[in-house]
Amino acid sequence: MDHSGHGMNMDLPPFTLGRGLELSLEPFFLTGCLLALALYGYGVVRLRRRGDGWPVSRIVFFVVGVLSIALVMCTKLNDYGMVMFSVHMVQHMVISMLSPILLLLGAPVTLALRALPPAGRGRTGPRELLLKLLHSRYIKIVTHPAFTIPIFIASLYALYFTPIFDFLMGSKPGHIGMMVHFLAVGLVFFWPIMGVDPGPHRPGYVMRMLELFAGMPFHAFFGIALMMATTPMVKTYENPPASLGIDALSDQNWAGGIAWAFSEIPSVLVLIALVYQWYHSEQRAARRSDRAADRDGDQELEAYNAYLASLQARGR
Repeated sequence: MDHSGHGMNMDLPPFTLGRGLELSLEPFFLTGCLLALALYGYGVVRLRRRGDGWPVSRIVFFVVGVLSIALVMCTKLNDYGMVMFSVHMVQHMVISMLSPILLLLGAPVTLALRALPPAGRGRTGPRELLLKLLHSRYIKIVTHPAFTIPIFIASLYALYFTPIFDFLMGSKPGHIGMMVHFLAVGLVFFWPIMGVDPGPHRPGYVMRMLELFAGMPFHAFFGIALMMATTPMVKTYENPPASLGIDALSDQNWAGGIAWAFSEIPSVLVLIALVYQWYHSEQRAARRSDRAADRDGDQELEAYNAYLASLQARGR
């Protein structure tokens, strides 16, 4: 397949990490990353000027999340990803599983709701439009596990094991659209699981863990399928340029290994975040209970003790 329409040099030298990390700016993703950082920074500045705080940890998570997208889309990793299945798989795993988690831990929706000013009674501004979107039927559908889990799985099997992937890789808009799709799918899959930003689908912590582990094994199975294949399974990568000095089947095995190994990393990160949130939720609930007991003189406990005493009296 000829990728010359993507504006990249087909005679790439053999891949090394140093060569892969050289700058090769992709205008669409560069613009998107800069815009995301600018808007997030603007929101933080608005809060600070108002005298409100915003956790530094959230800023760090969001910035690292944006930089992770730039790392795989605005360097020569993107060029090598056009002709090497293994490098493409690194791009896919980062932009669909690592970047969304980091971005969501930055709580951009919460920041927007706090930073955007109300439009006033009877008027509709950006904040009101965002709230309307968050409560819309569309968001309820795309964040429900009945939608997110199948689309998360289909992004692997229905894309790579059908001609859709080769079609998208045949043009620059198709390639960009595919990468945006990976990012969007990752965001809607992890959004209700992470539970940092407000959303219509907000299950309990146990259900969130079940949703997480419902999707992860399919990444492992996908990786194993690639590693066990005896012939190249994706037409785009069946004839790599001779200048790379690689074998298509060996490169596909590497791609499968990357997909398999990467399925564990997000699971661990999200699980740590969920346990942390669960612990702090229980701590907050305990503090609220203590404050309520202080206000009412622990009437609930006294009532329970009186109930036990009445039972004992009846037993006599």
